[in-house]
Order: sequence, then structure tokens, then C-alpha cells
Amino acid sequence: MTGGPDLVVAGAGGGLAGALRAAELGLSVVVVEASEHFRRGNNTSMSTAMFPGAGSRWQASEGVRDSPDRFVADIMAKTGGRADARLARTLAEVSGPLVEWLADSAGLPLSLVTDFNYPGHSVPRCHSVPGRHGSGVIDHLARRVRGHPGIDLLVPARLVDVATDAGGAVRAAAVQYPDGTREEIPAGAVLLATNGFGADRALVERHLPEIADALYQGGDQSLGDALRIGAGLGAATGYLDAYQGHGAVAAGAGTLVGWATIIHGAIMVDLGGRRFGNETRGYSEYAAELAARPGATGWIVLDGTVFEQCQEFKDFRDTVESGVLVWADDAEGLAKVTGLPAGALAAELAASAAAARGERPDEHGRTNWERPLTAPYAAVRVVPALFHTQGGLIVDEDAAVVGPGGRPIPGLYAAGGAAASISGHGAGGYLPGNGLLPAFGLAYLAAGAAARTKSARTESASTESARTESTRDN
Repeated sequence: MTGGPDLVVAGAGGGLAGALRAAELGLSVVVVEASEHFRRGNNTSMSTAMFPGAGSRWQASEGVRDSPDRFVADIMAKTGGRADARLARTLAEVSGPLVEWLADSAGLPLSLVTDFNYPGHSVPRCHSVPGRHGSGVIDHLARRVRGHPGIDLLVPARLVDVATDAGGAVRAAAVQYPDGTREEIPAGAVLLATNGFGADRALVERHLPEIADALYQGGDQSLGDALRIGAGLGAATGYLDAYQGHGAVAAGAGTLVGWATIIHGAIMVDLGGRRFGNETRGYSEYAAELAARPGATGWIVLDGTVFEQCQEFKDFRDTVESGVLVWADDAEGLAKVTGLPAGALAAELAASAAAARGERPDEHGRTNWERPLTAPYAAVRVVPALFHTQGGLIVDEDAAVVGPGGRPIPGLYAAGGAAASISGHGAGGYLPGNGLLPAFGLAYLAAGAAARTKSARTESASTESARTESTRDN
């Protein structure tokens, strides 16, 4: 690669997909990643690899009727109408083509998840890989990137600044290596795919105080680099109070129990042995609710059927293998192994089973019950966690970063946690899969925009050259 790349991508999560798309469109690309352990240490690799895709061919083959309009309606319903409607529309429309491109061009073995439906999605639209774990996604994409002749991967190296020309357009990326040395790489464009600021405690305390004391379960390089670089270039920011939390991280193991347990019929109780809400509203908002309970902890109670149903998830299998799951033949035995009040726990199990059978309304308003839990029971103690932030740099429909007036900064793009997302404010607007969708969808869109810009510049230069030659001939 001579003369500098067309595109520098900072971040090897969704940025890998952006790099592959850009190379496919004829761009030369350099991917800069700060962590040498990115294949296990970034947010994509820690995810459950759920990619929403409205109107995909997999949905069609399953008879699922979906569309971008329906997806947008679900996003706006989940966020109470507070999401960025313009960006929600953009991502909903690209979601179907994105999952098909990830399968057909990037080679991911995707399929539609039909055995359960996450809260907020009105139809099954999440697509995942075997094992339903992001490490498989990253491993696959990293192999593709390393083997691509048009892409260079610099690891470990951190993007520390973006230089612009007199007109404000991107001209170079400043990269710092672990030994402290810096290199300025001339570049036609830069894609910030550096995630958010979940690993910067000061920023979390400032913008997300309700979850600041919870476990952080995300990439350690999510230090707000995009916010800092963007501020230096006059970028607009928004939705900095938005985040994805999770109420189901196993205490003592740090593994994700997973909300599929809840969707299949499990319940969550606090240390008093009582449920404290409608668990099926969403796992993100349940993080703050669990954090507010005594001891900031609780227990997910499931049974053998739910246990078997969740074997599809590598995260759940890891939880089981860690030994933190406990079993008992009945409610009294479960109280003994968990230390929960026996009477309260037994009453809660009976009440939730009656609600699941339709014998009485649930006092917390839960209506989504696959079936009542039956003995023997299992339980796992859980703690709340912050997974990633959902606010950041404001981008337009091409994933271009804009200034306060909405004008794009030429050549600067953002994706994933580096960009303001479509989750509205707080934790309650997070719709499952809407972490990976902005990470991969915006990177995909940025690659297309960068390719079009290069093409336009080339055409303009060619026209100018022809005009000059014509002038000389005359």
C-alpha cells in the first residue's frame, strides 16, 4: 500500500466489516486496533451476536412478515418516541441488506433466531451465528481482513488524532504505538469505530450516574476516544445518557446468564425472595432496577426445561460450566441453597406459576409466559452490569460525523458506540441487537460513502486533467 490508504478504520469490531466492505468497493484500507486481545476483548466479541435484519431472506423463508417500517415502529415504541427517527429509519432500511451482505460477502454463517423473541421486537428479526456468541463473528472477520490484500491491520496501535486540511477535510490519521512513538498516516477518510466510553469511569459517572457503581462488562479500550477526537474537530454529540445495561451477569463467574432464560419462563427475585417488576420489559433497563435493590443483586430462578432451551448459547453454557448454578428438588430446598427466605420464595414461585397458567393476572403486568416453572428448580445469583454506552458523535445517513449545524466533517465517519445511536435516552430504549446494528450498519454505510467520495474525486480530477490538456492543445 503506497501513498497512504483511502480509509483508516479505528477499531476492530464492526470496523472489520467496514474495512471489508470498503475493500470490496475498491478502497485501500488500514485498520488500527488498540488491543492485541481484540478477538476476545471488544464489545462485539463479548456480544451474543444478534444482528437485526428487517425483511431478510431468512425471515421470508420462515414466513415472517417484516419491513423497515415495522422495525422503525418497534424502535420508536421501545424508546417512547425519543430515538433519532432519521437514524432509526436509516439503520432499519440497511438492516436487511446488511445481514445478507454479512452472509454472502463476508461469509458469516447467519440464520434467523426463531426459538424465542427478544423484548421489543414484534417479530423474529435477529440473526446469529452458531453458538450465538460474538467471538465467532470476530474470529471469522479477522481472518478475512488478515487475508485481504487491500487491507493492512495494525495491532496494537491507537488512533490518537485526526488531522484536517485548511478546508476542514480529513487528511491524515495520527497513530500511537505501545512504545510511545507516533506515526501520521495520510488518509482520504477515517472511520471511528472505537466504541464508546464505558471503560472511562469519570465519563460514566458524569453521564450515567445510575449505573456508575455497577460492574462494567465491556471492552477495556472503550475510553471515549471518539468523543475526544471529535471534540477537537468541532463534532456534535448527543444521547450521552444512553446505554445498554444487563441484569443477568452471573455473580462469582462474570459470565452472561442471558435473558433467554427469562423469555423462556424464568423469573428474577431480590434478596427478599420477591420479584420486583416485569422482567420481560427488557434486560437493559433491568440493570438499573437490579442495582437499586438491596445488595444490588438478585437470583434468576429457572427449571430443567429452560435449562435445556438455553443450551444454544455459549454464554449460558459457560455459566453452567463455572459451577455457579444451584439446583433443588422443591421451593424449600431452593431457599436453603440460595439463602433466600423460604416463605417468600415459595409464594413467589406459586404466584408466577399461576400467572403463567392464566389463572390470575401478574401483579407486575407480565403477560409473556411460555409456561410455568416446575420442580426441580435451578437458580443463579446475578448482578447488574453496564455493557456499553449508546451516545456519541452525531452522524448523518452516510455515517458522516456532523458539526453542531448538521454539516458533515469531510472524510470523518463514526460507527457503533463512537456514534450516537437509536436507543433514545437512558437504558430503557435499548432494543436487543441495536448495539451491533449501528456498529456494523454504520460501518457498512461509511464504506459506501467513502467509496463514492473517492470516485467523485477521481472523476473530477480526470475531468480537470482533460480540460487542461484541451486548453494546451488549443
